[in-house]
Amino acid sequence: MDIVRHETGPRMSEANIYNGVIYLAGQIAEGDTVKAQTEGVLAEIDRLLALCNSSKERILSAQIWLADMNDFAEMNAAWDAWVPAGNTPGRATGEARLAADKYKVEIIIVAAQNA
Repeated sequence: MDIVRHETGPRMSEANIYNGVIYLAGQIAEGDTVKAQTEGVLAEIDRLLALCNSSKERILSAQIWLADMNDFAEMNAAWDAWVPAGNTPGRATGEARLAADKYKVEIIIVAAQNA
């Protein structure tokens, strides 16, 4: 079975598919607040999942990295407004230093393709 890669660059691909499972790279977004960045990340996740024949209802797991755990509630406000009721994935949230100081949130997704 082949691996399908989308938006491949010299360092990474934004999405890889193997055996009907989609692995997204960590997604970041611009914005002045954690909520704005989270909303931007979630919009990018929606776009990439659609590109891979999937949707947020098919997310299996999410890893969320915050630059500061004090932003947990603000991130959750955006997440809770986006995540589909009854289709919430397994999720972990941790604190980590991100690629640049301007980034406050990064989200990594694993999802199933539509049948």
